[in-house]
Formats: sequence, structure tokens, C-alpha cells
Amino acid sequence: MTTETELGIIEVSCAAIASIASQAVLESYGVVGMASKSFKDGLVELLAPSASHRGIDVHLADGQVVIDLYVIIEYGTRISEVAHNIMSAVTFRVEKALGASVAQVNVHVQGLRVNQED
Repeated sequence: MTTETELGIIEVSCAAIASIASQAVLESYGVVGMASKSFKDGLVELLAPSASHRGIDVHLADGQVVIDLYVIIEYGTRISEVAHNIMSAVTFRVEKALGASVAQVNVHVQGLRVNQED
């Protein structure tokens, strides 16, 4: 994302935005962790862990930020409620950090994790 000011240009990478989003997701109630989009993507991340943030895709569409999140949620929580909370938390954090609006936050629930104590 690039913003031009009278003093110069501010450029924020998609990796930086993904880092902000990741922190917001992992602090959300009911989230166990992040997941890969697919098995193939998981292998790529294992081979090159510094290349991307696991479970987060950030891209720009018509100058607006679009974030796709791939999460694992705790079994027994209301999935729709957790997903809405994730969307709100990520939108708030990213907009606060960037000073620009987020067009979309899409939550893809890749799995549920059952607590061993239950």
C-alpha cells in the first residue's frame, strides 16, 4: 500500500499488514491457530517459513486492502461469532495502523480443534 504525502511516499508492504492482522487473529477468543490454504501451500511454508505469514493473504484490489485469513477454531465455540469477532479485530487494528480503510476481511475456517480435557 502506497500513500503519497507532501514530504514523500509511505509504502507499507503486504507482509507488514499480515503481521498486524496475525497478531489480532491470534488474540481473538476461540482461535486456536492459523492454517494454510491447502496442503501444497503448507509444504511451501514449511520449506520457506520467512517467505510469507502462515494463514494470511493480503493483497490490494483497486487500491484497497483485502485480507484472507485461514484459521483453526476451538471446537464448541460458535463459529460465526468467532469469525465476526476476528473480522472486527483485524479491521480495527489494520485501519488504526494504516490510517486507511480495509475493503474486506474474509475468514476461512480450515478446521476445528477439540480440547483434550473434554
